[in-house]
Amino acid sequence: QVHLAESGGGLVQAGGSLRLSCAASGSILSYNLMGWWRQAPGEQRSSVAVISSPGTITYAESVKGRFTISRDNAKNTVYLQMNSLKPEDTGLYYCRTLGAHYDQWGQGTQVTVSS
Repeated sequence: QVHLAESGGGLVQAGGSLRLSCAASGSILSYNLMGWWRQAPGEQRSSVAVISSPGTITYAESVKGRFTISRDNAKNTVYLQMNSLKPEDTGLYYCRTLGAHYDQWGQGTQVTVSS
């Protein structure tokens, strides 16, 4: 079983920055994906940034150049540095990790960007 513990998030003005963290524990495979998904009110959950254990990264077009995902494999922790935040970045941010035999979501952390 895999457990995710998220931290970070909050309320920030447009142009500001926030950092999200997500630590995984349990039966983590050496090869896995970790990342962040976002769900805005009335919208479907969508991928924001994903990083594999070897370090391959993908970003949503809307966050390229503003968000940076990174991970510490020794700590099974993924980070999302969010800069130049916009009101449209507002939403519930979920951490997710996928391995060969698991697909685990965190409980979500709220990010609100005021204009």
